[in-house]
Amino acid sequence: MWAVSTRDRSGGRELAPLAAVPVLAMAVAVGLVLLALSWRAGLTGGELATLVDGDHLFWGHLDRPPLLPLLARLADTVTGGSTVGARLPATLLSAAGVVVTALTARELGGARYAQVLAAAVYASSAFVLGTGYLLTTTTVSVCLWAVFCWLLVRWARTGDDRLPIWLGAVTAVALQADFMIAALWVVLCVALLTVGPRQLATRSRLWAAGALAALTTVPGLIWQARNGWPRHTAWQAVEPAISAKLTFLPVLLLSAGVLAGAAGACYGAAQLLRCSELSRYAFLGWTAIGVTATFLALDFRPYPVAGLFPVLWAAAAVSLERRPLPRAWRWLPSWPVLALSTLLALPGMAGLSGSLGWPHSPLTPATWLAQYSGRGPFDRQLGPRPGDSTWPAFADGVAGRYLALPQAARSHVVIVTQSYWAAAALDRFGETRGLPRVYSVQGGFWYFGAPPEDADSVLYVGDPVRIRPYFDNLRELGIVPAGTPGAGAVPGDTPLWLASGRREPWSWMWPVLHAG
Repeated sequence: MWAVSTRDRSGGRELAPLAAVPVLAMAVAVGLVLLALSWRAGLTGGELATLVDGDHLFWGHLDRPPLLPLLARLADTVTGGSTVGARLPATLLSAAGVVVTALTARELGGARYAQVLAAAVYASSAFVLGTGYLLTTTTVSVCLWAVFCWLLVRWARTGDDRLPIWLGAVTAVALQADFMIAALWVVLCVALLTVGPRQLATRSRLWAAGALAALTTVPGLIWQARNGWPRHTAWQAVEPAISAKLTFLPVLLLSAGVLAGAAGACYGAAQLLRCSELSRYAFLGWTAIGVTATFLALDFRPYPVAGLFPVLWAAAAVSLERRPLPRAWRWLPSWPVLALSTLLALPGMAGLSGSLGWPHSPLTPATWLAQYSGRGPFDRQLGPRPGDSTWPAFADGVAGRYLALPQAARSHVVIVTQSYWAAAALDRFGETRGLPRVYSVQGGFWYFGAPPEDADSVLYVGDPVRIRPYFDNLRELGIVPAGTPGAGAVPGDTPLWLASGRREPWSWMWPVLHAG
């Protein structure tokens, strides 16, 4: 069935058959590599927070719409709570990106060489190998943006008015992962109206699909409005610290890949703008530039822009298939360079670098295998390296202090953490260690509820400056040590405090602590 060709409505060139065997082989290989990395790296604090959000599903959350927590809950439930299972949706979406990239090259007119080359650049890219298995909003958004661009290319080629409906459906799903695709829509419409083809921007079905997709955000927006727009506050607090303007483009290009990925993305954008055979799709080149400029100007994180890489790589591969580079540059789109790009991505792989202490220890296959002998893939408490203080070890330390309290005192003690990630770790790993329900005033965890009124003492995890005014007595119980801040590790030693003699009811204290 893969060999069926398609002719566009204008009677243009037939599409080449999909290079099914090599493309699917690469997709499977990417999936297996990401599964191996899932097995080796412990859950990150962000993933733990997502899993906790999945246990408290709302129409909205502090820093994300509900899709990712829903996927986390489904995967975690179906697979029985394993680390690999919780990450399975991310792994599958990342592997599917190989096929989407090849399909995009095919729609642009690429034959077997272009399809395989574009898929190979995707498979060797740093953002796929480094984070493609992590249960993050970016992993989901990148795949959905890639599918959106493939549908755009197909629509521009065929003029099939059924495709805008699918564009709306993909947008609706993407909006439940991250609102950032709205920026893609705005820039896309500007590009269509300025450089064409303008008839695409004037199709009523496109605007109807966009409106219907926007309607799916209404429940989430209502939740945000009722809770004081916490997502806006989170953007203000986080975005400038993560993606400073000076590092935006370097981080973006490094995520594409040091050699093939970055060069391919730049070359593909140039070809979309200047190649006559791709002139029908020039709006995609301008869209990629416009989205990048918009994110840079607004100081957003660069990572969702990686969803535009597949269409740029596809355009580059198609151009190279039709007109090879000059002899002096033909080494660039070659298998040795792709292999080297993969090797250069290794330090970014959390399952390797965080585990082996990169760059302080040699990073070789032998050292990787030596670190992980005899450990199973479905251990939900797996950490980066024996001896490191990971989130499960962190939970062990807190549980040890809690269980050391007198039995009578424990019945009136609740655990409150300063950090959302610490609360998520104790929520994930605490039940099997005898810990009670955990509470936190930070971030979205605050929305999960306040401690009961009969809890007059608190085992506080973190700096007690926020709770000190509301308790008569405060006694330090010790410090839970943390190892090197690799994948899954706790970022810094954490003090534990026992606060007793509560002065105010929780119903009054909880909003005050959150606001403070």
